[in-house]
Amino acid sequence: MCGIAYLNPVGAQQRAFEKSKLIRNEEMVRRFVTPTRILWKNGDVKHEDKLLKQGNGQAEISSDIICSMENKGASQSAILLDFGKEIHGGLQLITGIYKGNKPIKVRIRFGESAAEAMSEIDSMYNATNDHAMRDFEAMLPWLGKLEVGNTGFRFVRIDLLETGVALKLKEVNAIAVFRDIPYLGSFVSNDTLLNKIWQTGAYTAHLNMQEHLWDGIKRDRLVWIGDMHPETSTIAAVFGNNEVVPKSLDLVRDLTPLPDYMNGISSYSMWWVIIQKDWYMQNGNLEYLKKQKQYLSGLLNHFAAQIDDKNSEKLTKGWRFLDWPTSDNPEAIHGGLQAMLLITLEAGAELSIILGDQKTAEKCLATVKRLKTNVPDSRGSKQVASLLSLSGLLPPKEADKIISAGGVKDFSTFYGFYMLKAKAKAGNYKGGIDNIREFWGAMLNLGATSFWEDFNMDWIPNAGRIDELVPKGKIDLHAKYGSYSYKGYRNSLAHGWASGPTAWLTENVLGVKIMAPGCRIIKIEPHLGDLKFVEGSFPTPLGIVKIKHTKIVNGTIKSDISAPKGIKIIK
Repeated sequence: MCGIAYLNPVGAQQRAFEKSKLIRNEEMVRRFVTPTRILWKNGDVKHEDKLLKQGNGQAEISSDIICSMENKGASQSAILLDFGKEIHGGLQLITGIYKGNKPIKVRIRFGESAAEAMSEIDSMYNATNDHAMRDFEAMLPWLGKLEVGNTGFRFVRIDLLETGVALKLKEVNAIAVFRDIPYLGSFVSNDTLLNKIWQTGAYTAHLNMQEHLWDGIKRDRLVWIGDMHPETSTIAAVFGNNEVVPKSLDLVRDLTPLPDYMNGISSYSMWWVIIQKDWYMQNGNLEYLKKQKQYLSGLLNHFAAQIDDKNSEKLTKGWRFLDWPTSDNPEAIHGGLQAMLLITLEAGAELSIILGDQKTAEKCLATVKRLKTNVPDSRGSKQVASLLSLSGLLPPKEADKIISAGGVKDFSTFYGFYMLKAKAKAGNYKGGIDNIREFWGAMLNLGATSFWEDFNMDWIPNAGRIDELVPKGKIDLHAKYGSYSYKGYRNSLAHGWASGPTAWLTENVLGVKIMAPGCRIIKIEPHLGDLKFVEGSFPTPLGIVKIKHTKIVNGTIKSDISAPKGIKIIK
């Protein structure tokens, strides 16, 4: 009894400890994933197939045959494991009995592509340990367990480093760390590629829903508020309300005293306003919105003053940035910022009216009126044409001509979302569906299980898949391509800003448009393009809306919709 009492402190002291500031809880869970295949091995490696059998996570004194790796002479044993899909987390290694009865040194390399897991740090192909350690040495215990790593990966290479040693490996499990939340939204059509793209976008956003909402799980494990907008749109369509969004919005707000800009970028503070408006429409949480009133008012009044006597934006403080592909085009950036300022102030006016801040709302709307008299040129930029269209500064059909030129040439994984939104505004839904198939579908065809930070259709010719060791004569696209801050292996292959097609398909093909805060009024307006049917679900604060659209013989659409009590459906 004394021993039990000693091991289990009770009462006020224990409760006080649990509530103390020394303890921080997480929303994440851990699940252990068995590798699906051995992609490569070198040296004296035997019985590696045993690692493909699900284990129990326990070191055991046993005579069972398990994987062995031995270094004899100058040879070095190594193995490359494939866990089947992109994962965020680390690695659990469980050892058996081997001669020497001492720790053994190994090198561990994580990779989002098979080739990255085989690469060297600081190589000519830009493999790095930025933001997360993905290449390091570790000591494995004799007859024990070690857990290491915290990054984004699918592949793991393990090298035995010391000479004259033999290692027994009972298990090597990936530790998947994620929020255990249900996928409340869904999308199923007769096009299996579109279905997979929707699911992959949802999974990409889910991977990045860690303690805060990240941009990438290997690199850019940070809250970049502008990059979050496609993610928050996807989260709303798939998971509904989740605390990771307001938690991340508040984090960046609290780190950014006015008149500074979030992440040092003027457009990112504008995205914060836009996300706040979208999130309020989805969830209708007025109490949360009220907590933003003081900061929001100060930010909007600041933005309303960022206009010159020619009614042109003058956002000179901070980094003038839209996305990387436009970053070296000052004239295009001006057009995008002009449009973004207009969109932001319109959204801000709506929020200010809801919050009873009529003075700020009037100032926003007066500035919007002035901004509309100055229409910049898109300079042929698909990104800028999209923003100009969405702001109302450029007729939708004119914007669509610019965006549609060359198909998905010069699409980007981030601003591709706004290109799709602009195409929908122009009524070119079939074009949007085709663009999704061609651009995001190409990543899947190259072995992706999550969507990438950067991708270009020019990468496809003669490219090897990311889930195989690149055959002789093929191009390692992960090593060769990318630009700006994401060259070569530094390019993240699980980036939340690339998840936009999931939100777009829900809004424009399934046809869900929120018309009143908290989803109290939802307009259902499907656009099936060449699809025969689509069905799915959409999460709201009042429950799940279920939808099915079927194209009948004469081309019209038959819809079956069920919605929870309290939601008005209009068509």
